[in-house]
Amino acid sequence: VTPSAGGASSAPAVAPEPEEPVDTVPVLRRGDRGPEVVELQQRLRMVWLYQGDADGRYSHRVEEAVRHYQWSRGIQEELGVYGPQTRTRLEAETGGS
Repeated sequence: VTPSAGGASSAPAVAPEPEEPVDTVPVLRRGDRGPEVVELQQRLRMVWLYQGDADGRYSHRVEEAVRHYQWSRGIQEELGVYGPQTRTRLEAETGGS
């Protein structure tokens, strides 16, 4: 009886998958700025909850519009914060992403 090659495994080495967040869409809140906020402002206009400028600033007016949207749709997420539940619902209501 001949001993087998010591410790050699026939299973291929598998590199672990990089850890990435499942949801890469940002959560927006008062004080945030940028194109994601412009898109939010435009979507809120489509549902008649925001009449301000689409200037990319998450102001008190945007926060109030998000809060009203969440309350009127029964969304149980931090009020005034544009999180995953609110985003999914608003995007579905206003024609997707």
